[in-house]
Formats: sequence, C-alpha cells, structure tokens
Amino acid sequence: MKPSLRITEVFYSLQGETSRLGLPTVFVRLTGCPLRCGYCDSAYAFHGGKTMGFDEILADIARHGAKTVCVTGGEPLAQKHSLAFLTALCDAGYDVSLETSGALPINDVDPRVSRILDIKTPGSGELAKMRWENLDVVTAKDEIKFVLCDRADYEWARDLVRERKVNDLAPVLFSPVWETLPPADLAAWVLEDRLPVRMQVQLHKILWGEKPGV
Repeated sequence: MKPSLRITEVFYSLQGETSRLGLPTVFVRLTGCPLRCGYCDSAYAFHGGKTMGFDEILADIARHGAKTVCVTGGEPLAQKHSLAFLTALCDAGYDVSLETSGALPINDVDPRVSRILDIKTPGSGELAKMRWENLDVVTAKDEIKFVLCDRADYEWARDLVRERKVNDLAPVLFSPVWETLPPADLAAWVLEDRLPVRMQVQLHKILWGEKPGV
C-alpha cells in the first residue's frame, strides 16, 4: 500500500510568520493534533480531512507554481508517514519548513527541512507536554518559536532564553497571541530587556483575518 496522509487543506498564500515572512508559499495542513492549546487558531484541523497519497498531494502543490512549502497542522508529526512526506518534498526540490508543537521528537526529520519548533508556555496550557530534548538537536537552520499570552508568559520565555542561551541554538521568535496580547506591549518588553529575539506578528491575519485557507 502506498503511503498516505490525512489532509485538512492545501492552499497557496503568503507566509505570515518566521524568517520566510511574506514569501508566496504552499501550505499543507495535516489533520490531527494531540495538544489543545488555549489559543489554537486551527482547531478545525483536529478532525476530518481527506486521505491523500503522496503523488496526489505533490500534484496539488505543483499546480501553484511556488518553490516554498510549509507543512503544518494540527501537529504534522503525529501522522506516521509525515517524515517520509517531508523527504519527498525535499527530493522534489522544494524549500520546506515544518511547523511542529514541540510535543513530539524532531530528530528524525529530514535535515534539509527547516523545523519551526514551538516552545509551549504556561499560558498555552500544554507546557507539560514539551519534549525538552528537542532543543538538543535544533540547528541554525531551524527556528524556535514562543507564542505568548501575557506578561507572565513573556517573563517565563525571556528567562528561559537567557538561562538556556536558546538564541545560540537557533533564531528565536516571539509572537503575541492574536487579539490577546497587544503587539506594541510585546515590542516594548523586548526592547526594554534588550532580548536577542525576533518579534513577529501574523501577517496573514493582518491581511485577511483569522480564517482557514489564508
């Protein structure tokens, strides 16, 4: 039997986050996630979806004509064939990033993939599911993302970055929860503390709002 994945959506948009901000990108959103973060903006991907073979997904990606692909979820690594799919994307010549929650091991991800690794904060409600060993395998090709709910989350993340020198492992991203933490507040804190991180806002939500497929 040929490998397949459960897919919620494949769509073409601008990358709204990370160092690839603004790049035309094909997003492949896999179905399912073992986490339930309080601020989740893709809960519609927890269930449902369509079973698709690799060839079908690759054909859907190719019709958009972009060379940048982001595999996201849900939690992509929760599906057993996701690692093979990431390799297939790289073999096809795409510049591939993976958005992953930090709750599953990332060490077997194809080294050509840029792993965008979430660090779950206390405000997410899922801190206990973090696999801290993932920090031992990230490289400068990867990015480490903190999604922050409030000042307490910020201080927790700031202290972690300083104590574990997280910014020496990979570029660090601080992102405010949409319509919860005012971006200007986060910007002021980062500047006040002279923290060596990249603050980001979600460009796609600024442009089109919070909805599927953008």
